[in-house]
This record gives sequence, C-alpha cells and structure tokens, in this order.
Amino acid sequence: MTGDQVSFTPGRLLPLLTHPSGRAATTCLYRCGNQCAHEAPNTSTNTYFGDVVQAVSRRGAFKAGAVMAAAAGGFAAMNALGGATATAAVPPALAGRGRPVPGTDFTPVPPNRADAVVIPDGWAQNVVIRWGDPVVPGAPEFDIARQTAAAQAKQFGYNNDFVGLVPQDRQGKRFLMVVNHEYTTETQMFPPGQYDPANPTEEQVKIGWAAHGLSVVLVEKQRDGGLSVVPSHYGRRITLDTTFEVRGPAAGSQYLKTSADPTGTKVRGTQNNCSGGVTPWGTVLSGEENFHQYFANSDKVTDPAERARLTRYGIGKGTTTRKWERFDKRWDVPSEPNEVNRFGWVVEIDPNDPDSTPVKHTALGRFKHEAANVKITADGRVAVYSGDDERFEYIYKFVSKGKYKPGTSAHARRHNSALLDEGTLYVAKFTGDSPAGQIDGTGKLPADGEFDGRGEWIPLVSGNKSFVDGFTAEEVYVFTRQAADKAGATKMDRPEDIEPNPVNGRIYAALTNNTDRGAAGKAGVDEANPRVGNKNGHILEWAEDRDDAAATTFSWRLLLVCGDPATADTYFGGFPKDQVSPISCPDNVAFDPYGNLWIATDGNALGTNDGLFSVPVDGPERGQVKQFLTVPIGAETCGPNVTSDFVTVAVQHPGEGGTVTNPQSHWPDGGSNLPRPAVVSVWRKRR
Repeated sequence: MTGDQVSFTPGRLLPLLTHPSGRAATTCLYRCGNQCAHEAPNTSTNTYFGDVVQAVSRRGAFKAGAVMAAAAGGFAAMNALGGATATAAVPPALAGRGRPVPGTDFTPVPPNRADAVVIPDGWAQNVVIRWGDPVVPGAPEFDIARQTAAAQAKQFGYNNDFVGLVPQDRQGKRFLMVVNHEYTTETQMFPPGQYDPANPTEEQVKIGWAAHGLSVVLVEKQRDGGLSVVPSHYGRRITLDTTFEVRGPAAGSQYLKTSADPTGTKVRGTQNNCSGGVTPWGTVLSGEENFHQYFANSDKVTDPAERARLTRYGIGKGTTTRKWERFDKRWDVPSEPNEVNRFGWVVEIDPNDPDSTPVKHTALGRFKHEAANVKITADGRVAVYSGDDERFEYIYKFVSKGKYKPGTSAHARRHNSALLDEGTLYVAKFTGDSPAGQIDGTGKLPADGEFDGRGEWIPLVSGNKSFVDGFTAEEVYVFTRQAADKAGATKMDRPEDIEPNPVNGRIYAALTNNTDRGAAGKAGVDEANPRVGNKNGHILEWAEDRDDAAATTFSWRLLLVCGDPATADTYFGGFPKDQVSPISCPDNVAFDPYGNLWIATDGNALGTNDGLFSVPVDGPERGQVKQFLTVPIGAETCGPNVTSDFVTVAVQHPGEGGTVTNPQSHWPDGGSNLPRPAVVSVWRKRR
C-alpha cells in the first residue's frame, strides 16, 4: 500500500490505546511479562540531574560537533537514496522548503490505521521472509495447523526484531541476513482451539523454545530492487537448545554454575533477543532483554541477598505465562537458582561460519540489553554502547583493552571477537546546564533554548578490578544493575537502541517512554528526561570529547522530544513544528549513507500505527521528521536498515490485541489467514 490510499488530518490524533505503554495488553504480557504494570525494579535513590547544575556553555558543549562532521572517518560512506523530490499529499509547508536533504527525498506517509505496510508513492515492497518459512536446508513447508518443534527449529522463528545485513560481495547484491526472534505469543501462534494458556502441551512449549533465538539466511537483491532469500549452506537457526560459549571475566563464575553445567561456561540457548548490531569485523551482536519473565517461583527463594538480586532484575513470583517450568526445571528458580544469571548478556553470532559456537560476552555486563553497537576509538580499540530497556535504567559503554584489527577474514573475526572479553565497563551520568527550576516537567525549553549539558562515564569494572565499593568484579559483571545503582548512574526513560553515526561521529540513543517519570515516590524530571509522565519518548544525542569513543566525558543534548507537534511539550531540533510528522515512542535507530537518523517506533501513544521516520541531524533541516512507512495494525517497527538501494524493516506482532478467532490483522498473507511476523524490503521503483 502507498501513502495516497490513506488520509490523516494533522493535529487530530486518535485516542491513546488502553494499555499504559500504548501497546496491546497481549503484547506487553508476552514480550516483557507486563513489566510496565508492575513497580520498576530500580528503587535506588541516585542523584538526579536537577540536583547538580554545571555552568556549561551550550555553544561550547557542541563545538566538537563541527570537528566531527569534518573529520568523521573509520567508516566508508555509501551512496544515498536517489529519486525525485517529494511534492504531493503533505502539508504545504513540508513541500515548500526547496530540495530535500539527500536521503530524505520522499513524500511523507500520513499517520494511519491500515492493515498494511504503507510506503511512499513511487516505492515498492515485498515480504522477504515470514514466520515459518524455510531457513535450514531441508526445512518442511510451514503448516500452522500441524506445527512441531522439529520443524520450527528449521524454520524462520517468531516475532522478528533486529535485522542485520552482513555484506557478501563488493557490489552490495548479496548479504547474510541475521534476524532476532525476540519472543513468542503462543495465544496467536496456533489455530482456534489448539492452545490452552493454562495447560500448554510439552510439544507446544518446545515449539516456543524453537521459535526463539535467531535466524541466518542468505538474501540477494533482485532486478526490481527487492530482496529475496537464496537457499544456501549458511541457513541456520539458533534456538533455546543451541549451545553457547560463556566468555570473559565471569566465565566459570560461581553465579553461573548449574547442575547441567557445573563449569559455568556453557549455556543452552538465548532468549528475548531484542535489537543488536553488525560489527566492523562482520559478526552480529544481539542483546538478551526481557529474560526475567521466563523464570518461575522466585518468591520461594529465602536467602535475602539472592532475593534482592532477583527483585532488582524483576524476576517474577509464582508461575510464568508460558508455563515452561512444568517441562524443564531450569525455568524454576528454586530448582536452578543460577540459571537466571545465564541470561541478560550480549551474544555474538558469526554468520559466515555456520558451524561456529555463538558466544555470551560477560565483560559487557548483565542487564536487559536492548542492543550493542560498536565504534572504534581514536587509538584503535573497540567501544560498545548498550541501553538497559526498562524504566529508570541506565546507559552503558564498554571499551576494550586490546586493539581492533581491520578486516572480515576468519582470523580478524576471531581476534576482534576476543577484544570483547577484556576491557572496562562504564555507566553514564548526565548533568544538565540549566537551573533545576527551569526544568518544570512540562517539556518547556529552558532559557538557553535546548535540553543539554555534560556527562561522564563512571567506571564499574575492568578485568578483575572492581571500582564499586562492596562489589567484587565477579558481582559487577553478573549483577550489573546493582553495581550501577551504587555508582550513582543517571536514571533514564527506557534507554533502548544506541548507535554511533558513521558520518558525524556522534552517538544517538532512543529513550522510548516512561509514564512513571515524576510520579509520587519516583524519580523526578531532569534536563535529559524533562517531562512528567513521558508517554512519547525522546532522542538523546551526545559527542564524546575529542571525538574519541574512549573518552570518559561528553557533551549531550536532546535532538527530539517526541509526540504530537501540535502540542507544547514537543521539540524537533529547532525545526518548525508545523512541518514535521508526528512521532511517538522511538525504539530502534539506524543511519542512511548521508548520516540522516532513521527511527523505528514501538507503542505509538498517538493512536496510529507505528512507523519508520527519517531525520536530518545537521544543517538547516536538522529535526525535520518525515514518516517513511507505517506497519500494519497492532505491529511494531523493528530492525531498520537504510542502504543506497533499499530499506528493510521487521514487522513484529502484527494484529496483536486481537485473537485467533477474531484477528485484528491478516497481514501479510491476507484473506482469512492469521497474521505472521515478517521482514519487508522497500525500494524505489524504476522510472
């Protein structure tokens, strides 16, 4: 579907969905264990932004930005998206500022509630791969009425999130596509009458295990411009039954040993993999996020220290939604108290070697990783940025001890992967440069015209040395949240995807939302989280001092304060608010070849479908948000890639909020079919 088939009146947004997060209740239950309906696990009393004011010049704070724009190196810039200037079906102001910024020359798609992927006029789309499609050679055809765990272990998993593209040729025609399968929604995976949530069968539980994890497929650009899967020996499924190697300083820890793995060095499976990143050496990093919901009966643990650790990670009491603990004791906390500590890590996959053993990197800390993305430091080391996706959690950075070796050969991949096993783990503390009284919770800009300030990276641990009083190094790695509490990190509004911009060198983070901000007994507003009851989220931008990812200080500012541009509490980088698309709940971020920021949303609190948006970050068009596409009703936009030739997105949980007997969506197969998560490619039509 293209943008001219829907209509929308700017400033007249649809009602907010009934669930506090803006998502369907089913989504919240199965994706994160309904965590937004529970108290946030972070009850620490860290210093807030408003408690300390540093007199930092806004002009001086980002003086480094011009240097970065001129000296940005280390990544090769690609060609930009080509095509004609957008001219139709947009507010007159949007079409009247001259030639669009390269890479953003498309007609914005209006907000809508269509059961389709809606794209700009002049563009085309196709489904690359959907839940149940073959991945491993010899995989059976998908039959929704006759699913088996053995079949699912060879087929594309459920609820695709991150999509990573690893180039296979210099022409940009073939890629290994690595896709996360974040979670399963069993009540929507089986035909009517087959699944009883209170009494799942063992086979249904094992189907769920097989539908988690990751898929690797070879994709090829077709003559018309879209991507399609090419059967190959690279086809691979990684599931909750795949063996992972535990590496880094916490490997063999007393907190990781179980009856099935007394060495604490081998973990069975990965789960709730949210976003991720492609490394410069050609592997994929994937973050294990909401692992807390899979473990049962934490209330039966009696040791006070252990109970405090479980509570800090939100491990649930009583039985779980999926009832996995009935079929494997590792999901029952009293039976296997350390199994929960074996999840919440950054994992690394080598898609170029189908026989390789995936890795869990303990040096990057254990929390609810949304993603992990790499930037090379000025002296050639590796920095990895990651957010902890929950209300009032933190932003982290790891800097390796050893130096990066350029290249994607097998030797380079092994060398660079090992860099993630030794280094220093930091957590971020932000300070605003405006008086606390000017940050009043309404989203009104302070007197200097921006939400901005300075920040520092607080070291938590390096090798076997802990920098946190009362914590051993082993405890910092395994119980990172509690160590960061003690260090005085800044509580953020759900820090999700964090990525460095390969063109201007700055770092961008999506802060999705936090409706608890400023509530009674909760952290109040500060300059980096400036709104009470933040339901629409914001985008944070920072510049490491000296444009060096190894620096321990930085300057920051908010690029976007998201929401309806017609309301007073929004900000679009200083760009006129009557000339932007509404945007709510930023989740994943990506960059096109020109360095424009692209934002995928999750949980649009404005009542319309989630989408993908472009935003120039430099020059006179900085802050001009334009909606490129929307995903079907009930779906979330995930894993964007924006290349010189095509755009990809993962469409997660289409139709959630409906039921198998009364589905809200029939995307992508149409007719009376149940909805299926899928990856879509979009490209400009040839003239």
